[in-house]
Amino acid sequence: MPYRVGAEILFITFTLGTFLPHMPVGPLLDTGKFLPRTSTTSFWLGDSSWPCPDYRDVETFVNKLVRAGLLVHEPLVDAALQRQPQALSQRSLQRRFLRATGLSLRDLQSIERAHHAVRLLQQGVSVLDTVEEAGYFDQPHLTRMLKRFTGQTPAQIARVGKP
Repeated sequence: MPYRVGAEILFITFTLGTFLPHMPVGPLLDTGKFLPRTSTTSFWLGDSSWPCPDYRDVETFVNKLVRAGLLVHEPLVDAALQRQPQALSQRSLQRRFLRATGLSLRDLQSIERAHHAVRLLQQGVSVLDTVEEAGYFDQPHLTRMLKRFTGQTPAQIARVGKP
């Protein structure tokens, strides 16, 4: 996110599946959005003006967003990640997961597997053992996925991870 020098920025990180239902998540992936200002100390969200929170009152701010229905959590995200069976169609689950996270369940699982592989490589586990332990088909599969998600090859990640 571009911002001017000296700007005060407050980032709030939510658990996976927490989102603003009136704001599509997909376009926000790997970026952000500046909300319209109503004054120097407030911004527009939903149908009203909200005061800009600071680190001391961020919990109160988040709780007010929840009570106003502007911030919600999709419990199906947690259930899908834990592979719990659902009483709805696979397509409905996919749609709700995508709406809440901006990613498909398969993409998220691929990202988590790549993170696991990176941790193994950084701990000194060999590339071939990482392929097996992280559940990749073969070394080229591991390399493609790590290049896609990290921009680095397994060898590059292993080199950086060495003391």
